[in-house]
Amino acid sequence: MNLHLDTAARIIHAGGVIAYPTETVYGLGCDPFNREAVNKLLAIKSRPWRKGLIMVAADLSQLDGLVALSGVQREQLASIWPAPVTYLLPATPAVPEWVRGEHAKVAVRVSPHPLVRALARAVGTPIISTSANRAGQPPARNRFQVARVMGAELDFIVTGDCDPRARPSTIIDLETGQVVRA
Repeated sequence: MNLHLDTAARIIHAGGVIAYPTETVYGLGCDPFNREAVNKLLAIKSRPWRKGLIMVAADLSQLDGLVALSGVQREQLASIWPAPVTYLLPATPAVPEWVRGEHAKVAVRVSPHPLVRALARAVGTPIISTSANRAGQPPARNRFQVARVMGAELDFIVTGDCDPRARPSTIIDLETGQVVRA
């Protein structure tokens, strides 16, 4: 395993908050099942928990037990992912309310970014993925911007590249087909 990713995974397991490159911007991540870690991440972002957070996974199997999918829905997602598309999926009780926010569904993505997938694989579970910025501020697109704005509050910054041509992931409610964010 990549030493950089191994370090990031150990920090996530210990309840830390990291920054890492995603498809378009740097993201903040932590263990979605660790309430203190999520609270720390939300405090760094100045984001209310009620909005909910996105989880990224290495593959669809990492979502087993977290989302309630029919066989057809599972096949649909398997044919689409990995892709820069986030789906709102019915959450099981295993998804903490501090991840779902005030919603019955959870936002999840299997990222096409190789580093994101490798990080989730190294952690062994999905991880939180939210843009590395404070509320109302533009998101960071490289590690230097992350370090300048919030570096002292983070436990680790993973080095890597974002795709400057990419756009934020589309968010689609799988059950209704409604595009929540284009």
